Amino acid sequence: MYTAALFDLDGTLIDTEPRSYEAWSRLFRNHGVPHDEATIRGFAGRPPREALLDHLPRFPGHTVDELFAEALAYTTLPDMPPVGAIPGALELLARLRKSGVPLGLVTSGTRDYARHELGAVGALDLFDVLVTSDDVSRGKPDPEGCLKCCAALGVSPADVVVFEDAPAGVAAAKSAGADCVAITSTQSAEALAAADLIVPDLTGMTWPPPTAAMTAATRTEV
Repeated sequence: MYTAALFDLDGTLIDTEPRSYEAWSRLFRNHGVPHDEATIRGFAGRPPREALLDHLPRFPGHTVDELFAEALAYTTLPDMPPVGAIPGALELLARLRKSGVPLGLVTSGTRDYARHELGAVGALDLFDVLVTSDDVSRGKPDPEGCLKCCAALGVSPADVVVFEDAPAGVAAAKSAGADCVAITSTQSAEALAAADLIVPDLTGMTWPPPTAAMTAATRTEV
C-alpha cells in the first residue's frame, strides 16, 4: 500500500512546458544555433544549468549562467504561452491532503521558483516537504531528490508513488525504488515506458493509483 505521494512540478502539476519550450527555442534561435524538437524536449525534467552545459560548446563566448538568465528573461515576456494547472492536478492534491496522505514536491527548479509557481495556482500550502535544486547536489535522473524527500516525510521509497512527466524524472523515481505514474504532457508514452502507469493527465486519478503493484483486492480509493 502506498503511504505517500511525490510530485514533480513543471509538466506534472503545472503546465509550464509550452512556456519553457518557447523560451529554450528562442534562446537557440537568437544565437543562430541549429536545433530540433528533440533538443528542446531534452531540457524537460532536468536542472536547467545542467542541461545547458551539454550544449555550451555551441554557444561560444557565453557562460551557462548568462544563457540561463537570458532564457529565464524570455519566460517573462507578454507573448509567451500562459501557465496553468495540469487537468486534475489540484483536485488530486486537495483530495490527498484531505485524506491525510503525506505530500512531497521534488523539482529541478529553485525553491523560490517552486514556491512562486505553486502559490500562483493555490497549491503551496498543500505540500509537507519541498525538495528543490537548492537542496541537492545531483539533479534528476539521479535519485537524490526523491530519496531526500522520502527521508523528510519519514517514508520508505518502496511505499511511495512518484508522479512525473519526463524520462529523467521517471528514472530518478525508479532508481530510488519507488513506483512511478507518468503523465504524457511533455513526452510520448514511448519515452516514458519505464513508468509503472502512463496517463494523459491527472483527471480522475484515484488513490492509490492503479499501478501493477496495486491489485483490486488491496486498493482503497479516496
